[in-house]
Amino acid sequence: MPVRLAQSAFALFSKRGIANVSLDQVASHAGVTKGSVYWHFKSKDELIKAACAHYYQDFHRRMNAEIAPVRDPLKRLERVLRRSVRICLLDTENRVFTMDIWSLSLHDAEVRRGWRQFYDSVREFYIGLVRAATLSGQMEIDNPERAVNLMLEAVEGIKLRAMFEPQICSPAEENEIVKSLMEILGCGKRTAKAA
Repeated sequence: MPVRLAQSAFALFSKRGIANVSLDQVASHAGVTKGSVYWHFKSKDELIKAACAHYYQDFHRRMNAEIAPVRDPLKRLERVLRRSVRICLLDTENRVFTMDIWSLSLHDAEVRRGWRQFYDSVREFYIGLVRAATLSGQMEIDNPERAVNLMLEAVEGIKLRAMFEPQICSPAEENEIVKSLMEILGCGKRTAKAA
C-alpha cells in the first residue's frame, strides 16, 4: 500500500504541482480512504518524501533497463543520456515535480538531503559510464568528474530555461539536446561520425 500511495502522490504532484494536491486527492487516486493514507504517512511531508523516493528509484530502474542489453560503452552512455533527456527535460510533468522538489529543498533540509543523495548517485552513474567509454578508447577525457558535472549543470539549466521557453524541451529538440550534452562530455564529434 505505501508504494501505491507514493506512486499516486508522484503522479498527482507531477500533474498539478505539490501545493495543489490534497491527501484526499491522493487517497482517491490510489483507490483508498484518507485514513489509509494517514495509516502509512503521518503528514503530507512524509508522503512528499515517499513520492521523491519513488521517483529516485524509478529513475535508476529506467536507466539500468536502458543499458542492460548494450555492451558498447559509448552507446551505453548515449542511450542513458537520451533516456535522461526524455525523462528530465521532455517530460513536462517530471519537470514540474523536480522543480517543486527544488523549491521545497530550499527550506527543508531532509528534502534537500534526499535530492543531493539522488543527484550524487546520478553523477556517479554517469562518471562510471564516461570512464568505461574512456577506458575502451572511444573517448579521450582528462577529467570525467568535471565533464559530468558540467553536463548535469547544463541539464538543470535547460530545465530552468524551459519554464520560460517550453519549446526548447520539445521532442523536436531531443536530438540537438543530446548532441550538445554529448559534446559537453567531449564525445559529440566521435558519436556523430559513428552514427
